[in-house]
Amino acid sequence: MATAAAPVWNRWELLGSPAFATLAPLIEQLPEDHFPTLAQLNRMCDEREVLSGNGVPVEFVPQEAKTEEPYETRVYARGKVLTRDRNWHDLFNALAWITFPRSKAAINRHHYREMLARQSDGLRGTPRDVLTLFDEGGTIVATSEPELGALLREFRWKELFWQRRSEVVESMRFYVFGHSIYEKALQPYKGITAKSVIFEVPRRELERPLPQQLATLDARLAKHFSDPTALAATEDYAPLPVLGIPGWTAENEDERYYDDTQHFRPGRRQAEDAAPPGRGAGEGPRKSRKK
Repeated sequence: MATAAAPVWNRWELLGSPAFATLAPLIEQLPEDHFPTLAQLNRMCDEREVLSGNGVPVEFVPQEAKTEEPYETRVYARGKVLTRDRNWHDLFNALAWITFPRSKAAINRHHYREMLARQSDGLRGTPRDVLTLFDEGGTIVATSEPELGALLREFRWKELFWQRRSEVVESMRFYVFGHSIYEKALQPYKGITAKSVIFEVPRRELERPLPQQLATLDARLAKHFSDPTALAATEDYAPLPVLGIPGWTAENEDERYYDDTQHFRPGRRQAEDAAPPGRGAGEGPRKSRKK
């Protein structure tokens, strides 16, 4: 599939990839023969009454409309989301707005409030780093088995995705939120890592139609970001090597795929257990926890 530099629109290719499953209800409504236009995206946006963090109707506007006004302020105050023509990154951002309107509005609102709060010192601050990290590279993980969520948080990739593979397929769902993850998935490579928020859900929730699942998760994620503790540290969001998810690449049908520690990096505790005797607390494998 083509990169953002030379976009070639293939709706059926997107619909056939598990990486874009979260957006499938929208992609199915997009044209078959050409890259989606701003007019088409805005029509979908209007139908769903998508609002900014300030309650203003969202509109995707061309990049040529850019001014000196900060991006998040413009979205918050006037609902104008700058969107480049025939650009994958901005297309996926627009589709994320339409799919997760409450969460995107909550992120926009927090960005704006943080910008106001830090006007005196001019610093960006950790909360905005957290918001940007998730907005660009976030994934929602829903699981009806809490133990599986714990394995994800503890970096126990092979145990999760291979040894308990059938349970993952049955009891976990992965919903891509971040538009950068979608863009990278156009030409997937080892190392694509999302930051995840993990929600425990009843089994019946996983069996509902996808649009209903997305609406529930959107409301829950928006509520999650309303808690100040959710913005305390980027490390609170568990790394997720997305090509480890069963079905996301044919390569992970082989057990040995999960033995690549450059791709599936061990967590802090695992690295410490594997460290040679006498290694200092701040040396070597402990650094591998960072993504």
